[in-house]
Amino acid sequence: MDAFFASVELLHYPELRGLPVVVGGRNVHRPVDQIDGSRRFACLRDYVGRGVITTSTYEARALGVFSGMGLMKSAQLAPDAILLPANFDAYRHYSRLFKAAVASIAPKIEDRGIDEIYIDLSDFPEDTFPLAQRIKQAVFAATGLSCSIGVTPNKLLSKICSDLNKPDGITILGLEEIPERIWPLPAKKINGIGPKASERLRQYGIHTIGDLAAEPIDSLVSKFGRSTGTWLHRVARGIDDRPVITESEPKSISRESTFERDLHARQDREELSDIFTSLCLRVADDLKRKGYASRTIGIKLRYADFHAVTRDITLPTGICDGAAIRKAAGECLKRVPLEQRIRLLGVRAGGLVPLGNATADQTAVQAELSLEAI
Repeated sequence: MDAFFASVELLHYPELRGLPVVVGGRNVHRPVDQIDGSRRFACLRDYVGRGVITTSTYEARALGVFSGMGLMKSAQLAPDAILLPANFDAYRHYSRLFKAAVASIAPKIEDRGIDEIYIDLSDFPEDTFPLAQRIKQAVFAATGLSCSIGVTPNKLLSKICSDLNKPDGITILGLEEIPERIWPLPAKKINGIGPKASERLRQYGIHTIGDLAAEPIDSLVSKFGRSTGTWLHRVARGIDDRPVITESEPKSISRESTFERDLHARQDREELSDIFTSLCLRVADDLKRKGYASRTIGIKLRYADFHAVTRDITLPTGICDGAAIRKAAGECLKRVPLEQRIRLLGVRAGGLVPLGNATADQTAVQAELSLEAI
């Protein structure tokens, strides 16, 4: 989906189309209706706090403002950009709509998150371009939103190509076109080559996917190890044998919160306790909504110096009740040092089992807690 969160917001605020718009932050007020029927929006320049950008429109990206950037830093690049709070209920709603629209045409889908899917089209007799157009039209009819599609022999190349002609693009690529169309791209376009790996490749004079393809496999293995070196050699040539996985079970469910200011375990005890309880209740809601119980409850803390610690507790039976999760997470919290100020707190539910297989006796669970540290 094209700039998905921002595009959903523009459905609600069409007067912002064509303007730089940023979604994100904390405690950002929704637009205020004026007497004359217009709306008053917050601007990026007025934001004060530690929030980060969730997404931005293409007009904002043209100003150098991208997801993951701090809002205070972004305000220096685009002070007049409109700032909107995230509305995840709306994003989940439109996510369900667009996936249902695709499934009505091509049901072999691998769900890759709220705004992205892989589709297996190998059994379709229909020509590729008309089929891609038909999928895009179905998505637009269901949501009013545009998407970009990459159609290639495998998931690796389709991921790359889905980004080449955004927004509202269709890119079709055959293996014979890799040298001409893929090799000139930066190496970081390969999903799995992040900023650190990209910088390390640059240190070896490898800037493009073509540079990577030209590097002998023995050289890559000596620089990056056998597993990573072999993988780099394969992906640079567009080789990817992964199937489209139409069914998968979640491994964990988590919620976390980064604070506006660093909090102290004793001085800000009440505020931290409220946040901690809220996270546990939200994880419980997520578990029930998805039909799971958890046998492993964990916490994550990131201190003011960015050092992070995690702790887990393993239970004899699965739980999904908010109070039980809060108690188990509290046991984990007792095992971490709390002298420093805290900037992030998270709660994680792992060891997921279907609710039908989970024992409902919470008393037995609490009586038999066994600890397991990471």
